[in-house]
Amino acid sequence: MYQLGWFSTGRDKAARDLLTVAQRSIALGEIRAEIAFVFSNREPGESKETDLFLRLVKSYGIPLVCFSYQQFKASRGLMSRLDYDREVMNRLRGFHADLCVLAGYMLIVGKEMCRKYNMINLHPAAPEGPKGTWQEVIWQLIDNQAQETGVMMHLVTPELDEGPPVAYCTFSIRGKPFDKYWQEIEGYPIEEIKQRQGENNRLFRLIRKHGLAREFPLIISTLKAFSQGKVKIEEDRVVDAEGRPINGYNLTGEIDRQLKGG
Repeated sequence: MYQLGWFSTGRDKAARDLLTVAQRSIALGEIRAEIAFVFSNREPGESKETDLFLRLVKSYGIPLVCFSYQQFKASRGLMSRLDYDREVMNRLRGFHADLCVLAGYMLIVGKEMCRKYNMINLHPAAPEGPKGTWQEVIWQLIDNQAQETGVMMHLVTPELDEGPPVAYCTFSIRGKPFDKYWQEIEGYPIEEIKQRQGENNRLFRLIRKHGLAREFPLIISTLKAFSQGKVKIEEDRVVDAEGRPINGYNLTGEIDRQLKGG
């Protein structure tokens, strides 16, 4: 059975919802895998939201490993993140994972952990698209008057958000219903839009809405593809079922069908 490792801080409802959706897909046989362990960088009692997440993990019978980053940092004083990562890897020695998913894991993964595990993470842009947070991505799209954007899962590397695409989907941000909102800001400098409207700008909010709607479906479809052998990671390269290098597995059609209820 294909083995997944699940890394999450469990800081909000989205973290619980994603785990629930993944477990449902596993139960239905869509994801041909099991979650070998869940690791959280918080321990019980640190956060009410995280406590809800940890109880959910236990309700599924998934092995749970908790190790508080905040407590470790407080006890060690000045120390490197590498020390924490080494202790995490030590605590996970008894588990095997073919693929690890960063599912709302609010720590940057260090170089040694990147080398030890094949880890994937979500980025709110298409391959070759803008870098940064989802807010920064959307402002760059607007500033560049982009035609399309997307969402991708990428391989985690020591260079933040620089890992190769693993799987992705794209969508147009032109035509209906986008054009009228592009027209509203035509001729206005991006800094003026930010200052006057900020994230309440209607184009900004629409792009975010369409990107957000694709995030969970992409994560689940990516895990399906890995568990079915359609995409693999070999020697830090992303390859297809035949072992040929690819620049990410294009799941646009599948995601579009899901969003249309097909």
